[in-house]
Amino acid sequence: MKVYTKTGDKGTTALFGGTRVPKHHIRIDSYGTVDELNSYLGLIRDQDINSHYQDLLIKIQHNLFTVGATLATDPDKAILKSGKERLNIDKISEEDVILLEKEMDTMNEALPPMTHFVLPGGHQTVSFCHIARCVCRRAERLATALNEIESVETNSLVYLNRLSDYLFVLARKLTHDLQANEVKWIPEKK
Repeated sequence: MKVYTKTGDKGTTALFGGTRVPKHHIRIDSYGTVDELNSYLGLIRDQDINSHYQDLLIKIQHNLFTVGATLATDPDKAILKSGKERLNIDKISEEDVILLEKEMDTMNEALPPMTHFVLPGGHQTVSFCHIARCVCRRAERLATALNEIESVETNSLVYLNRLSDYLFVLARKLTHDLQANEVKWIPEKK
């Protein structure tokens, strides 16, 4: 399979199903941002962190490919004439969302309660988590905007929402594990 096809040279690309859309289409922006998020998760996974987090990040990355594939599928061509779904992969499930929630609950048990917002930073690995969290929020904003135009699978939207929460808690947990300083945001009074 060649990486270049030359079919996008005029500013369009094909969705799964064959429909061509402009490369700036919100659907392309949505799954492109999910792809960007996936790259940042790879960067976090490549850090010197607990293997449990690395393994979970691999699972999350696989799930993000599923989200991306779902977003890349033309909803009008998602069902074949035979009645089968064009995208022949498992979709994001409620169990995928619950796994993130359980992981957050477990990490939170080892953390002091949050009393303030925290400033991103304190350690390079923690900063990568915060960047990924922000990219995840952008992916969620784009996917929900797309959902107002064309239907997006509900579990994909929920997953993106929960994943940004997970990345925030992971940043806090890694701050704790790496013995980095968590700087509270305390507004200055004038």
